[in-house]
Amino acid sequence: MTPAKHILGTFDEALSSLRNNVLMMAGLAERTLDRAVKGLLQRDDSLCTTAIADDEEIDQLEKQIDKDGVDVLLRFQPVASDLRRVVAAMKLSPNIERIADQATNIARRARKLNRHPPLPEVEIIVTIQAHAMAMFKDSVDAFAREDVDLGREVVARDKDLDYMNKNLIFISRCLERVGAHSPTSPKTRFTRLPWKTFVTKPSRRPADKSRFAMRR
Repeated sequence: MTPAKHILGTFDEALSSLRNNVLMMAGLAERTLDRAVKGLLQRDDSLCTTAIADDEEIDQLEKQIDKDGVDVLLRFQPVASDLRRVVAAMKLSPNIERIADQATNIARRARKLNRHPPLPEVEIIVTIQAHAMAMFKDSVDAFAREDVDLGREVVARDKDLDYMNKNLIFISRCLERVGAHSPTSPKTRFTRLPWKTFVTKPSRRPADKSRFAMRR
């Protein structure tokens, strides 16, 4: 639900309202992501559906923050550190909105997977999810406390997450190709001769089932 409109008084009140909306948005996004991942791991469609529904509220908050931020800039024309605080809030909200979008994507894919037998392999995301969630929480804390050192630490930790993700994707793709090239793949068939074994592609020509067909 979109927060109630307020009449901007002093700059401090306006900035406080802007920051509170960003923190509220971050809390909603964190809850949505948690529900989406739990819906996947616990095979709970209701959690997935709730996570998808939450996205609308987050979208509305993002629009409200952008509107309020522009209003603050026009009315008070802040400079120096005050300007940086307003811009930081306006830049953070679109990133939070994208995080919520990713949570929605996870929830939608989880509902599809839940229609099929359980996949033990989904447990592999637990470590990555914990790492990503910790980064998200710390980045919000850095914003709330204006902690530059913590913000830099979060940026540095992103390399670890990229490393885990890229290597898992690479290995997964390699294994998929192993399956595609394996002898039992329906894409190929083996023809065995006494002196060699070679692979040929299956013929697409339909078999001649007429009674006049020549016997081979």
